[in-house]
Amino acid sequence: MMKKEYANVPIINSVDDVVKRLLSLEMASQKEKMKIKTQQLVEKVRRSPDDNGSFEVQTAILTAKIRTYEEHLQRHPKDKSNRRLMLMAMDRRKKLLAYLRRVRYDAFENTCKQLNIQYALPPAYSRRVTKRWVVKKAFCIKVFQEARKLKAPERLKKRREWQAKARAAKEKQAQSEGTAV
Repeated sequence: MMKKEYANVPIINSVDDVVKRLLSLEMASQKEKMKIKTQQLVEKVRRSPDDNGSFEVQTAILTAKIRTYEEHLQRHPKDKSNRRLMLMAMDRRKKLLAYLRRVRYDAFENTCKQLNIQYALPPAYSRRVTKRWVVKKAFCIKVFQEARKLKAPERLKKRREWQAKARAAKEKQAQSEGTAV
């Protein structure tokens, strides 16, 4: 594939293979390759020709960055700085996708499909279990049970009063129905 500036030049077909190779994307700088990848992904999800800042476009730009970082990390696995940048971009994209999923689900689905993104729901809240937390929870449960035992006679008394009122209301209703008939 030729660089954008040289693709439409009529003389390009008559030049030597070495020159074509020099003008191709194969010899392009990383910045130029990144720009072209970004443009291709943005064109897939753009709402209109003027759309440069929607959530879909931002997601496409981040996806291009992430894929570039992944390629770089394949060649240089010990590059911690770029790994960190990739993880930050992934977090940002995840936030954008979560918002898009919440607000405009149809656009979210289309964006994921066009950019070939697998979106996984965030896990339900889980707390790391420590000894201190387990002891504290057991203590709280014990206190709750003791408090319930102390309040049990009072609750029983209230329940009996409520049942007596309910029985009286039923009898009164039955008597009023019996006299009305």
